[in-house]
Amino acid sequence: MRSLVREHAVQQGLSLVDQTKLVTAASELARNALDYGGGGEVHIAKLNDSVRRGVRLTFVDQGPGIADIEAALRDGYTTGGGLGLGLGGARRLCNDFSIDSAPGRGTRIMIARWR
Repeated sequence: MRSLVREHAVQQGLSLVDQTKLVTAASELARNALDYGGGGEVHIAKLNDSVRRGVRLTFVDQGPGIADIEAALRDGYTTGGGLGLGLGGARRLCNDFSIDSAPGRGTRIMIARWR
């Protein structure tokens, strides 16, 4: 998945720094989907508007969902024994970030990086 995300970022003209930020965020979110969501899907879209180009990634899982999104986005919060930097770190690495989740209905996270 990392190479596919990088390939799309290169095609959209993202700088090496922006490519690295997007791939790092994608890797963290994919790991979360596997570890906490029981797997899932990622959808990749190339973005073009009249001024800029970018890449949007949407991660969807059917896991248990996140009860407290604000807490989950805070650095240091973890339910799995890690450093608790995953969601907040992914948010900081992207230009756009949205999350939709609730207990019992899984999680959907959208990130985008623009050139």
